[in-house]
Amino acid sequence: MLPIERQQQILTWLEQEGTLRVSEISKRLDVSEMTVYRDLKLLIEQQKVIKTSNGITSTPQLYISSNICTYCSKNSNTRLSVQLIKLNQRVEHTCCAHCGLLRYQAIEKEVSQIICYDFLKETTISAKMATFLLNADLNLNYCQPQVLTFDSIKQAKQFQLGFGGSIYHFEEAIKVINEEMNGKTCCHSKK
Repeated sequence: MLPIERQQQILTWLEQEGTLRVSEISKRLDVSEMTVYRDLKLLIEQQKVIKTSNGITSTPQLYISSNICTYCSKNSNTRLSVQLIKLNQRVEHTCCAHCGLLRYQAIEKEVSQIICYDFLKETTISAKMATFLLNADLNLNYCQPQVLTFDSIKQAKQFQLGFGGSIYHFEEAIKVINEEMNGKTCCHSKK
């Protein structure tokens, strides 16, 4: 195996596991620890990994700045955007709750938190605790079926009185979006 192939394998393991010991890498790759140190030297210089006392850990990246929705590739720099914080501390952005819920469903085991904004107050809330209003009679030019998020079920119901739609909790909203889409892709989704 070439050094670049070993380095890529190390990065893959780090993404999955978070930290690795040099001795473990040596065993897995069936090479000497000195070879592992040489491979790690370049990764450390490139700031792809951080050296610890017993091995290496992935470089913390709390936010990956991106204005592109990871689900449909639209602009995600909006007040309806959703952030998925993954177990490896990387953050994915989606343009709206519709894409956020579908992306969450696709990578659920990799996600530690999913955060959205209250539609009325623009405060951040946990999507798992939010109330979702689907198909309100208010076209905001977002992915369909359109999904609005609310911190309070009371406010969602009041909004529903004026604009219609159906109210759901987190898991229900994901199920209903999938049923309504019936196999169709969202905009230009790249699942």
